[in-house]
Amino acid sequence: MTTLDLPPTSEASSASGASSVEPRARFRDLVASEWLKLWSLRSTGWSLLLGALAVVAFNFGTAWDHYRYWLQYDGASRAEFVANDMALWDAFTYNAALILILASASMGAVAVVGEYGSGLIRTTFTAVPARGTLMAAKVLVVTVVQALFGAVVAGASFWSTQAMLSARGIGLPITHPGALRIVVASALLAPVCAVVGMAIGALLRQTAISVIGSVVLLLLLPAVLSDRRHLTAVLAHATPLHAWQRLADAGPPAEELFPWTAGGAWLVFALWVLGGAVVTVLAVRHRDQ
Repeated sequence: MTTLDLPPTSEASSASGASSVEPRARFRDLVASEWLKLWSLRSTGWSLLLGALAVVAFNFGTAWDHYRYWLQYDGASRAEFVANDMALWDAFTYNAALILILASASMGAVAVVGEYGSGLIRTTFTAVPARGTLMAAKVLVVTVVQALFGAVVAGASFWSTQAMLSARGIGLPITHPGALRIVVASALLAPVCAVVGMAIGALLRQTAISVIGSVVLLLLLPAVLSDRRHLTAVLAHATPLHAWQRLADAGPPAEELFPWTAGGAWLVFALWVLGGAVVTVLAVRHRDQ
C-alpha cells in the first residue's frame, strides 16, 4: 500500500502563513527612518543654515541701527525707548518673523512633496502600507527639527541684539518681563508654520504650488485682514502671524478695537499645529500616490 501525500492541516497552514508575514514596522523605527531621510538631503542643512542667518541678520541689523544712532537721538526719544522696553522689539522683529514663516513653511512643504516629485513615495508606501502612521512619524520629525531650529534662531537673535544694545546700556536680560515670552513665541512659530506647510504639501503635492499656497495662507491672508471690524479681527487673530504679534508685543499695550489675550494666542498656535498634523496624516490615507 502506497502512502498518500496528505495536504497540510489547517494548523500547519496557519502557522506557515503567520511565519511568512513580515512584522509591522514599529513607530520608533519609522521615526528613525524619517529622521535619516530628512538629513540625507543636502537641502535640509543648507535651508536651515541660510534661514537662520537671514532671520538673525534682520534682527541684528535693527539693533545695530539703534546702537549706531543712539547718541544722535534726543533725550525724549531715549527716555521713550527705555520706558517702553523697545529693546525687546529688536529681539525679534516683524520682518524677521516673515522670513521665519516663509522658510519654515517651505521646508515643511518640501518634506512632503519632495517624495512625490521624485517618485520615492511609491516605494515608501509599498514598504509601509500604514500611510497614516508613516506620515505621523514624518510630522513628528519635522516638528522636532523645526522646534530646535526656532529655538536656536530665537535664542541667537535675543542674545545678539541685547548684547549689542547693552554696549549702550539699554539691553535687557531674559528675565525682564515679557522677554522670555517673546523668545518662546518666536521659537514656536517655526514648527507651527512647518506643520501647516506639510498639510498644504500633502493636499497639493506640487512643490511650487505648495510654497505659494503657504505664502497665501500664512502671509498674504493675515495682511489683508483688518482689525477694524469684528469679523475680520477675529479671523486675523486666528492666524499664526497675528498670534505671534500678540505674544511678541513689548511695552505698554496698544489700543485695539477688539483686544484679545495672550492665552488666546497660545491656543491659536496649538490649534494650527493640531489641525496641520491631522490634515497631513489623513490626506494620504485615501488618495493614490
